[in-house]
Amino acid sequence: MKQLYTLVFSLFISFGANAQAVLKNNAVYKIVYFRSADGKPKEDRNPTVVMASASQNLVSNTAILDRKAKYPYEQSIVTKPVQILFQVADLGIDKQIATADSLAIGKQTFELSNETKVILGYTCRKATTVVNSNKIDLWYTTEAGIKAAPTNLGQNLGLVLEQVRNGSSFVTATKIEEVKNSKLIDLQKISAKLTDALTYKDLLWKSRFTTLSVFNNETINFIDKPQSNDSVFRFAGGTVIARKVKFPELQSSPNVFVDLTEQSNGDAYDRTGSVFIIPTDKQISLMDALKNSVKDLPVYDNGNGKKYQGVVATANYNPVIELMRFFTPFGVGKYNNLKLKDKNWAEKVYYRQDVSELFPLVNGKEVWIAVFVGNYDKGGHKVSLNITLHNGGRQKEAKEVILPLFNSTNVLEMAGQEYATMFSSDKGLEVFFTLAKDLKDAKLRYITTGHGGWGNGDEFVPRKNTIWLDEKETFGFTPWRQDCGSYRLSNPASGNFETGLSSSDLSRSNWCPGTVTNPEWISLGDLKAGPHTIKVTIPMGKPEGSSSSAWNVSGVLLGVE
Repeated sequence: MKQLYTLVFSLFISFGANAQAVLKNNAVYKIVYFRSADGKPKEDRNPTVVMASASQNLVSNTAILDRKAKYPYEQSIVTKPVQILFQVADLGIDKQIATADSLAIGKQTFELSNETKVILGYTCRKATTVVNSNKIDLWYTTEAGIKAAPTNLGQNLGLVLEQVRNGSSFVTATKIEEVKNSKLIDLQKISAKLTDALTYKDLLWKSRFTTLSVFNNETINFIDKPQSNDSVFRFAGGTVIARKVKFPELQSSPNVFVDLTEQSNGDAYDRTGSVFIIPTDKQISLMDALKNSVKDLPVYDNGNGKKYQGVVATANYNPVIELMRFFTPFGVGKYNNLKLKDKNWAEKVYYRQDVSELFPLVNGKEVWIAVFVGNYDKGGHKVSLNITLHNGGRQKEAKEVILPLFNSTNVLEMAGQEYATMFSSDKGLEVFFTLAKDLKDAKLRYITTGHGGWGNGDEFVPRKNTIWLDEKETFGFTPWRQDCGSYRLSNPASGNFETGLSSSDLSRSNWCPGTVTNPEWISLGDLKAGPHTIKVTIPMGKPEGSSSSAWNVSGVLLGVE
């Protein structure tokens, strides 16, 4: 592992709590700082370490100096007397970036106080500043003869022996040692790796997690003969794009996020969108229908005379697993030429959702990831999709079980898949499944949105959703969004009414233009091994003329064996 520099420690001279020695100008000193909060010491196995000399200060920590730090890690160097702040980040083996700021130290301002206290035998005075609304007190001494600090703050005050944030979080010096035979950092080598501050911060931030780039500015539109390539496959008249993605195998339980950006490329309306996984672990998969015909999918028949293709799990088929449901915001990006005074359009709309609970399905696997946007426009929409993996933060469950049960969103609408009107029957949507083992703390990850975009359509009429487990009512609620007006600023000029409202202001059945619809988590308790049924019923509104209401619902069962 290459390090920022190498220090050889041959002799340490410690200064006791009662010492008030003036430190030598030509020496290098190691100052160790420990943290505490609310009067209690923190378990700090990686204390801050400052290496201070007459020509430069290094702000680092024990793990880095002992060559045990995990990538990425960051250190700061302050040159003297010109006070240039270098920030250096090691992103990986032989991958180092840096930035420099000649003004950061000099422009710091402090309110100086006559208050004093003794730390490590030195009389310290207090200097106070405010950083991002946080009050920072620095206790510094001028008796030591050197200037240094445990952060970039106060490097020019004196020797900062304690930093206090908001009166409760402390970083306190516990030891000062002289270091013999040390080597200063070669700033010429670092200067060859300099970049601007924003690029430096961006590269460092992105190095802290794994990004899987799925789609980059891909078109989703409706055309007769959509063209696929070796990477991106287009189906259902171009309204579905799919790509195989290889997920890394992780032993931890990462936080996983779906990041999607969307802009209109011609379509001006609020369309249903979905990001989903296409399971291929059974005999039949949606890929068969995408490549051939929806007739390849098993049919759900609830007795109302219609055939619903590929919406429920069967012994040889799993429906698509919805990661995120989103809705487009009335032409953002294409129709920004429609202006209103003092109103600005968004150039793109950004959607982000936590899908960590579904990571066990893809851990270490190569899977199909797809995006659907329902539209009949030749221009359609443009989307970019990333999936990010952030290590740590979630407790890992043993033997997690994830079963896709149903998904009535007609992602193959333009290939002839039936709309989700099965709720016109009292039977609604019913799925049978069998558990091989007992399932503890079972939950249904349930996403629901109502559609039918006229006054009496289910988009604008609240309808109760009822979940039945083994013929017993388990959960009931009325999905309804009353915060749609919050998103009008994405598109301030489209769909405005004589009343002063915009179409995007109106409350809806669990969705708003330009937003994500969050899953509802329904507790099912402990389930015994063997056969079970889950049923969804919704009192769907009746058709009017050629218009019908529909409900797009998806359900995934999760639990622990």
